[in-house]
This record gives sequence, structure tokens and C-alpha cells, in this order.
Amino acid sequence: MTNAFASRPYDPLDDEFDAELDVATQADSPLAAGDINPREPLQVTAPGGYDPNAPVAPGGAVVAHPAGLPATPGGLPAAAGYNPVGDLVAGASAAIAPQALSGGLQNEVTIPRIAIHVFAERQDTLAAAERAGQDRRMARATTQIRVGGIPAAVDAYNQEPTPPLVIVECMQDPGTLLSQVDRLAEVCDAGTKVVVIGATNDIILFRELMKRGVSEYLVAPIQPLQLIAAIGGLFSDPAQPFVGRSIAFVGARGGSGSSSVAHNTAYAMSEKIGANTVIVDYDLPFGTAGLDFNQDPLNGVADALGQPDRLDPVLLDRMMVRCTDKLSLFAAPATLDNDWEISAEAFEEVTTQIRGTAPFVVLDLPHIWSGWMRRTLIAADEVVVVATPDLASLRNAKNMIDLIRSGRPNDAPPCLVLNQVGVPGRPEISAKDFGAALGVHPSLSIPFDAKLFGAAANNGQMILDMGAKSKAAEAFQLLAQIVSRRELPALAAPGKAPKGESKSLFAGLFKKKT
Repeated sequence: MTNAFASRPYDPLDDEFDAELDVATQADSPLAAGDINPREPLQVTAPGGYDPNAPVAPGGAVVAHPAGLPATPGGLPAAAGYNPVGDLVAGASAAIAPQALSGGLQNEVTIPRIAIHVFAERQDTLAAAERAGQDRRMARATTQIRVGGIPAAVDAYNQEPTPPLVIVECMQDPGTLLSQVDRLAEVCDAGTKVVVIGATNDIILFRELMKRGVSEYLVAPIQPLQLIAAIGGLFSDPAQPFVGRSIAFVGARGGSGSSSVAHNTAYAMSEKIGANTVIVDYDLPFGTAGLDFNQDPLNGVADALGQPDRLDPVLLDRMMVRCTDKLSLFAAPATLDNDWEISAEAFEEVTTQIRGTAPFVVLDLPHIWSGWMRRTLIAADEVVVVATPDLASLRNAKNMIDLIRSGRPNDAPPCLVLNQVGVPGRPEISAKDFGAALGVHPSLSIPFDAKLFGAAANNGQMILDMGAKSKAAEAFQLLAQIVSRRELPALAAPGKAPKGESKSLFAGLFKKKT
């Protein structure tokens, strides 16, 4: 019998480790119930990624909702061999998964354009798989979710070819699980990757599944981000460069000051936090990034959008304007010589390429609505909605936040910033009432300061340079910490030794007497 599962690289320590664990296969081990007599590993296919020509199920994601599965009072199925330790393992993995998916300098999980079939038994596994299939990171994949576990998968693949990835669940004892995996291997095509979800948290079971060519083993219950991280790990390219964190700024209405907030926040990230940052001004006809930084705008963004397939690090570096040592700018041409009818795919490709140039990429988005705007907002790692405390901003901000929430079910809600707060003589909606209506409390409020902001705009300077001690400057530094998830470097107090350095007890003996 030939095992069609895609395998992992062979580890020469496997045999030695198995010899040390032979004692674990005695009667007190969960594996003793099954037939796991030592035998030669099945033949496996060489690892080499997925097959781009593999068939994709038509009709997009198909979710088969269960008609009713037997469950215990705790929501777990009445299956033999369930290990409650799995709850703790899954909880820890779920806590770690968001960090791996969207944190800092780590690579963003990307799922290729593949078909994924899920055969689940538990209600919560079906729900987790459905939520994972709706996630922005799996937008290119086609997901089918079915009920029945491994037996249903075997029946299905007797009649149809297998996709690049199959995820199956089995809540039975380890012996039954291994037996069902062997049956599944007989009907799987070469190169198929298989992820198994089981109930037993046991190292011996894990190694037996790896010997059979299973790509990953997860202990139920699972979380959506945990499943996405596992899928991304199977199809990740180690040679791919890191992907920076994208932060999209969008105004709830025209004149809300979204561009000014984006530029000053990016400047604070680069100067105060010390992170390399790139600003991308996507307001092609009316962008103000070049004016705000007193730079002659090159056609950087326009040139990149015109030839997204030719972009490489060298070409991107030529298109960028270096504002400071740690801040670069892709300025908009700010001309009306072109209608700027550019496809959503071009915007997506350019954003992806630019994200490979710096840890943080700030996207300054215009106040328009189109297909590429929707895709850019949903695909960004962080979204900041800038609103003014008035009714029009409240209505528009609610529409934006509701749409972003529905398109990003596994992400935190957008960050809400109230700008131009305290305009003399203008009736305003309080921050409390604004947040209550949206269900998202404003992260901060930026006070209205016409003199400071007007002088900074006219001089092509940032608020941190014009008024470092102003409330607006403090707000931008706080917002920079929120969106970058980093703290400002601690500075030593005047007259005190820096942290890590202690003043010598004998220093006073060597001071000159006056």
C-alpha cells in the first residue's frame, strides 16, 4: 500500500527516540488499545508544496451545517478516549496564534490559492472551520466544510480527486484513529497534505501520525486562528522575505484630517519609537503627503501601480522619497492629468510589494469608495478610522466599522480616532455617546488647534517638530504606540544614571574639591 500524504523531512533521531519510548506502549498507554506494532513506515511523497493544477471545488465555500451531533454538557462529543488536557493545549495555542498571525516583525500568514476540504465531527470544530474560511488571510483559498470525519472523507474521495489540503477530525481512541488514517491514505492522491484533529494529547500518537505522512496534528478543541496558523505553516515559503505590518488610515468624511493623522502618526513611529516606516499616499489626484513633508512628489505610487508585475526591491527604492533616516514616502502625483482607473489587483500587488521594504507601512487612503478600497481595508493588519464629532461622521464611521468587522471576523475592531475636538462654537457629539453608538470606544481624541496645525501644514513640518509639548503631539505618540504595538524608549531622568548603570561608591572620592 502506498501512502499518498505529503511527508516531512526524515529526522535520523526518530529511530533512537522511538527506542526510548517503547516502554510507553505498555498497557497503561492510550495507544495500547490500538494495533500499533512496530512496522516499516509507509512510502511517502517527497515534500514540494502544493499542486497549482489541483482541482478546485466549484461554487466557492460550501458549508454543511450539522443536523445535530451528540455532545456532553460541556459541549464535547460523547466519544471514547477524549482527553480534557486538549482544552488546555488548544487554549494556549489560541493565545499564541494571534501573536504569530499579526504581531510585529513576524511574517504575516498567507494562504495560497488552493482548495481545502474539512471533514469535522464536532459542532465547535465546524464553527471554527467556517470562521477560518471567512478570514481575510484565507481570501484566496476555496474551503468546503462537511460533516462526518474521516469515514466521510474516504467515501468522498472514492468518487472524486483530493484537493491540496484535507483536514479531518476523529474523536475516537488512538488505535481507531490510526486505522482510519490508513484507510484515508489509500484514497488520497499523491502530494495531498493532511491535517488531523484528534482528542488525545499524546506524543506517541503524534509520532505515529507523522510516520504515516500526516502533515500536522491538532488537539481539539481548536480555534479559528489556530487552524489558520497551521495551514499557513504548511504552505509557507522559508525563502520569502518578511512582510511588514500594514496600517490603513481612512477618514469617515471629507475634511476629517485622516491624512494629517496618518502622516504625524507615521512620523512619531519613526522618530519616537525608532521603527523604519513607509507612508503610501493612495490619494492619487489630491494627495498631500508630499506637501506635509515638504518634498517634491515623484510619481512613485503612480509608477508602481502602472507596472506592478515589474516591481522589485531596487525599483521600489528608486520610487521612494527618503524623508528621514527611518521614514520613506511613496508620494501621490497629485495631478488631474489622468483618470487613475487602476484595478484592485494592482493596488493589492503594490501594497504587498511595499510591505516587504519596512516593518511598518502606513496606507493613507482617500475618502472614496470602490472595490480596491474595500479590499485594502479588509486586508490591512490594522485599520484606523478618523472621524470628527458630528452626525455625518458618526453615520459614515458606523457603516465603515460594520463592514470591516464583517469582513474581518477574527481580528480586533478598527481603531477609532476623534479628530478636531473642541472647535469653538460648534455643537459636538461627546466621545462617550460617539463610542456608544458605534460599539467601539474612541482610542483617543485629538484637540482642535488651528494655529498649530495650520503652521505645520504651511511649513511642511510635523506636529512633533512644531509643538513637541502640545496635547496633539502627545496624542500622536500614543496612537503610534497603539498601532505599532510598541512602547516609546524609556529615557533616563535628569541627574540619574541610565538603566543598567550604577554610580560607583568611590566616585565622590575622586571629585575635585572646589
